Amino acid sequence: MELNQLTIREVHEKLQSGEISSLDLVNACIERIKKTDKKLHCFLATDFDNAIKQAKEVDKKIKKGGKLKILEGIPCGIKDLILTKGITTTASSKMLENYVPLFDATVIKRLKDNGAIILGKHNCDAWGHGGSTENSDYGPSHNPWDLERVPGGSSGGSAASTASDQVIYSLGTDTGGSIRCPASHCGCVGFKPTYGRVPRFGTIAMGSSLDTIGPIAKCVDDAAIILNIIAGLDPKDSTTLPKEVPDYTKMKDKGVKGLTIGLPKEAFGKGLQPEVKSLMQIAIRDLEKLGAKFKEVSLKYLDYGLACYYIIMPSEVSSNLGRYDGIRYGHQSKEADNLFEIYTKSRAEGFGAEAKRRIMIGTYVLSAGYYDAYYKKAMQVRTLIKEDFEKVLSEVDLILMPTSPRPAFKIGENVNDPLTMYLEDIYTVTINMAGVPAASIPCGFVNNLPVGMQLIAKQFGEEKIFQAAYAYEAINGWNRIKPKI
Repeated sequence: MELNQLTIREVHEKLQSGEISSLDLVNACIERIKKTDKKLHCFLATDFDNAIKQAKEVDKKIKKGGKLKILEGIPCGIKDLILTKGITTTASSKMLENYVPLFDATVIKRLKDNGAIILGKHNCDAWGHGGSTENSDYGPSHNPWDLERVPGGSSGGSAASTASDQVIYSLGTDTGGSIRCPASHCGCVGFKPTYGRVPRFGTIAMGSSLDTIGPIAKCVDDAAIILNIIAGLDPKDSTTLPKEVPDYTKMKDKGVKGLTIGLPKEAFGKGLQPEVKSLMQIAIRDLEKLGAKFKEVSLKYLDYGLACYYIIMPSEVSSNLGRYDGIRYGHQSKEADNLFEIYTKSRAEGFGAEAKRRIMIGTYVLSAGYYDAYYKKAMQVRTLIKEDFEKVLSEVDLILMPTSPRPAFKIGENVNDPLTMYLEDIYTVTINMAGVPAASIPCGFVNNLPVGMQLIAKQFGEEKIFQAAYAYEAINGWNRIKPKI
């Protein structure tokens, strides 16, 4: 096995024992990026020189007999929505072209405090708006399993990079499925934590009441290790809570015996590709063999989730993108002759088509005369969705459903059909509105394309997800199958 194919724990043990060096590991990842990224287009910015410098320092520490932190000397990649001091962060938008942050997001600071080495920034749908990375102003990323297909989105560059072993792990953001969907399409583990479990400070906002940050990893254990480090209270983020962060890796040997898992009947009906449904049924049988019990449940508001989400999310997008006006932040048009034109032309030039679409929807929904009819009503439905999840998760330990209704589609297939594109998030958006944690775990292949299943728990119930995910992964190992690129 190549060095860049190892997991976090494998790398850590080999580094600590002196079997491998951090420099060799970093160079293996850099060579992999140079060899594959012209095809994959995962990276928008790289920081190889600094990564090599850090690796050499780690190797000096190892030679002196120093004890390494769990992420020390291990290379990763970061979604381009998360601020990284000294490394260009554009949100994959021309509006922020060449923007170099002066500070790190809290999650980046926590990774760096643990010795992580950042190789660069991953491509995504601009501002996080999309499920395919086709909305990136710098061109789409490609799925390593089939270069003609999307890697999912919006964290598509992060998932494709992790799946193709350019990095050992990556960080993504998830507003309506943007970690889980690309993890499913690329064959990775993608973890969306409870809203408020991981600090959002220093992350470019999409939907402030929906955004979460989480790991995209090669295995369940890697996701647990990363979440251990980035989770927890942050005085700079008032939405984080003073709840103790458990050691998620301790769930490894708990097994699923005694767990009751709910199967929402609404998630296994119309719209789900039959081959994907078959893989879900096989996964259910596998978990039953391990001792889990299953119960049919009803999430009666699941069908309303998408319509509700596409009112609330654009409203928050419209508000959050208002600051990019060519004066306070972002691109300023050189064609403007007066203040009004600075606003209009800067935004026209800086924002892509999908950002404009969401701004217009959100502005309309929030406008006088429509606020009560749309936004207020959607927020009332959101409350019902949250109560729906709370009720079901009081009866079962976990919920299991597909991550996506089908495997990755071809690039360009849905470009002119936004509604079909939005339907890709049918199984993920309600989870963000309920604020509960969920993970996508690889569960097989359809026509040589990866498929993921979702495990969902009550708020701050991440431990239960890891408990089941560890057990399932141990008997299948779908994550160990690598794309040939």
